Amino acid sequence: MSTVMQDGFGRQIDYLRMSVTDRCDFRCVYCMAKHMTFLPRQQVLTLEELQRLATLFVGQGVRKIRLTGGEPLIRPGIVELCRHIAALPGLRELVMTSNGSQLQRLARPLVDAGVKRMNISLDSLDGERFRAITRNGDLDQVLCGIEAARDAGFEGIKLNCVVMKGRNFDEVLPLLQYAIEQRIDITFIEEMPLGEVGRSRGESFCSSDEVRALIASRHALLDSAENSGGPARYMRLARHPDTRIGFISPNSHNFCASCNRVRMTVEGRLLLCLGQEDSLDLRGLLRRYPLDDQPIINALQQALRRKPLRHDFSAQGEVQILRFMNMSGG
Repeated sequence: MSTVMQDGFGRQIDYLRMSVTDRCDFRCVYCMAKHMTFLPRQQVLTLEELQRLATLFVGQGVRKIRLTGGEPLIRPGIVELCRHIAALPGLRELVMTSNGSQLQRLARPLVDAGVKRMNISLDSLDGERFRAITRNGDLDQVLCGIEAARDAGFEGIKLNCVVMKGRNFDEVLPLLQYAIEQRIDITFIEEMPLGEVGRSRGESFCSSDEVRALIASRHALLDSAENSGGPARYMRLARHPDTRIGFISPNSHNFCASCNRVRMTVEGRLLLCLGQEDSLDLRGLLRRYPLDDQPIINALQQALRRKPLRHDFSAQGEVQILRFMNMSGG
């Protein structure tokens, strides 16, 4: 009988979001402060430790692992790490979230290594605005990365767009049109209130309902019961069946009742909930028990019983957790 992990509310936990770095070549305004201090190397999990934890979690019933950051593709050795994780018996799929900056050179090696699906952040199609949102990103580099990802043959590609009033709400329809033309999916995400980024998030907060209403003014939308195994709720376009539209609504329509995931930061903190600070120090356990997984498994099972029923993000999107998004695992 296969192992199944459950939390204290009976929810099955089969999805791990694993950060491989807190560093990024962008400084997106919703993710980081302008001037960031990153973790010293000795506090970051080694590739061997990441691989050991992935093996342990799959052995405990995790069937989907998403590698995140920061930007995972700037971590040296990332392709080989993907190869090891993708080969784990029992893992259904290894997927990744990226800003797209490195995909021109790494898309094909990642597919060959066993990465099934790729989520790519894209918040604007205007070069100057894109640079303003990312603080230093090159839009053309990312668009070329998306093209490389399509050519490489991932089983699925999805764009992620964090929608903010006053910054890119007016680009919802152009971004959707771009996804339609590329025949890929797109998800519109409410800004998450993580970290003090030097501005009031409430002023730019845009709900999924507003985004959906805007899209519905131009496109016939069809309800869909599809599930990617994550938090997005999907709809289909009546005239464009190749593109799904997802909505991730942590503030206005939380998805806590069906939560099936935990996050692991690159320093080995297992976050039981994105919107809470309670965590398990996996790095300490790894280094205390280098040859014995059982104490780690025991601690993991005990920690899952503390997983909260829900987070407490407000509908106004104001900061409630001081931890930055890059520290939370993308």
